[in-house]
Amino acid sequence: MNDDTLNMEVRKYLKKVGITSQREIEHAVLRAVESGLLNGAETLEVQMTLSVPVLNIDLTIDGQIALE
Repeated sequence: MNDDTLNMEVRKYLKKVGITSQREIEHAVLRAVESGLLNGAETLEVQMTLSVPVLNIDLTIDGQIALE
C-alpha cells in the first residue's frame, strides 16, 4: 500500500462527495423555498452516512444547515 496514493484517493473522493452534496442541497433548498415548503429562515437538520462495507465502516454524521 502506498500512503500517498491512499491519501490522494481519499481526498479526491471526499471532494467529489462535498461538491455533489452541496449542489444537491442547494438545489433542493431553492426548490423548497420556491414551492413554499420552506420560507428560507429555517435551520435544517442533516445527516450524512459513510459506508465502506469491506472495512466494516457505517458512520452517520449529524449536523445543521442554517438558511439565515
